[in-house]
Amino acid sequence: MPERLTVSILEVPVDSVTLEQAVATLHCYITSGRPHQVVTVNPEFLVQARGDAAFRACLQGADLALADGVGLLPAARLLGHALPERVTGVDITESLMALCAREGYRVYLLGAAKGVAAATAEVLQRRYPGLCVAGTFAGSPHASHDAELVAKVREAAPQVVLVAYGAPAQDLWIARNLRDLAVPVAIGVGGTFDYLSGRVPRAPEVVRRLGFEWLYRLVRQPWRWRRQLRLPVFVALVLRQRLTGRA
Repeated sequence: MPERLTVSILEVPVDSVTLEQAVATLHCYITSGRPHQVVTVNPEFLVQARGDAAFRACLQGADLALADGVGLLPAARLLGHALPERVTGVDITESLMALCAREGYRVYLLGAAKGVAAATAEVLQRRYPGLCVAGTFAGSPHASHDAELVAKVREAAPQVVLVAYGAPAQDLWIARNLRDLAVPVAIGVGGTFDYLSGRVPRAPEVVRRLGFEWLYRLVRQPWRWRRQLRLPVFVALVLRQRLTGRA
């Protein structure tokens, strides 16, 4: 396993990896057999974590923290430590599913609205022939449902579980149950199932490349405007970290 290289942004270590390097790391996690938590970080996460100690500890304790949000790249540069590229929840999911199809690893899809995980499984199995989806379930991230969900995942015996409850619920759920799941890789993937199933359209590639995916999503989903208010706060906090050395 190569040495972990991270950039500290608002007290959260974000891994300096490309998509290819991230997939290679996940492959090492799978072959190790030991449990690992992966988080897909964006600026909203980091601002929310400032006022949520449990979420902050979850992000800080993750084995791999991927730079999902485009705002993390300029923030890292401003702090003097460039990140090589974005590694989004959708991109890591697709690349990891390709690996699982090649290697015969089993996958479990947990979360999203009823039927969305199953629809996502159908899309992924068509796209990556041979992919073994060991199970899908919507369920709830509430702690009262933990025993039921853990039992379903354990019975399916996957090597990878993708959890799509949105942050911070998905990440806290993984942190709470990781040891009991007996799964080498557990990743919080947010709205990835919605995108892959076609329930929510993803921004065109050119829009993503220009860094305006957030604006595309806001136009398509106006209810997100309250969450977008965290972006100016993120900028201000990063500037303070740059000027004072303290997050």
